[in-house]
Amino acid sequence: MNNPHDIESGPLSNRMRCAVSLAWSIFAKKVGGELININKEASMQLQFGHILQHLLPLINFNKDEKLQLELETGVKVDSSIREIDVLVNGWTEQVKKPHRIAVELKCYRTIASSGGKRGATDIFMKDVYEDLALLERYVENDHADVGIALVMTDMKRFVHPKSKEAKCWHYDISDNAEFGPINLDTPIGGKPVSIRLQKKYDLKWIQHGEFWFLEIEGKI
Repeated sequence: MNNPHDIESGPLSNRMRCAVSLAWSIFAKKVGGELININKEASMQLQFGHILQHLLPLINFNKDEKLQLELETGVKVDSSIREIDVLVNGWTEQVKKPHRIAVELKCYRTIASSGGKRGATDIFMKDVYEDLALLERYVENDHADVGIALVMTDMKRFVHPKSKEAKCWHYDISDNAEFGPINLDTPIGGKPVSIRLQKKYDLKWIQHGEFWFLEIEGKI
């Protein structure tokens, strides 16, 4: 998270970035404290978006500042249409072009919303990397200025693995993992993979209750 004082006195872009981190921190503590029940990414998106929506007016300190939250915003990336999970827009009357923060969300519960035990841990790990690559593409294609991935899980071995010998650990999401720039093509689930990350990443998980939470932003 940026300097917490920026949420009160920094430029609008910094206040927006801090608001995303603060909303994530509040969300994590409420989930960890069993005040919010999250079964899959759809409920995660709604609950996080609800918290962030209530925070945005609190960081607006000037009459000419405008803030807007969008869910599932469709944008064109290469030849396909993708939907940004959460998009935060902020602009002023003097500067019409908004500052935009794109957020992608990932959730892995050991028990699926259907009540059965969930598998496909390797696919989830790969999907986190794909989200990071997608966020980079949003910025490259001028759909966002900043990309942030938010990840939650109740599976301890994602965070503190006993071993990293399996090929899925080519997509390392453990605590303190560092990677990038990197090209990855290790097949997962019998399907080909091609992921290119141009930024550097440093993963720091935080635990609340029975859950772990991760906020990822790439660095140049």
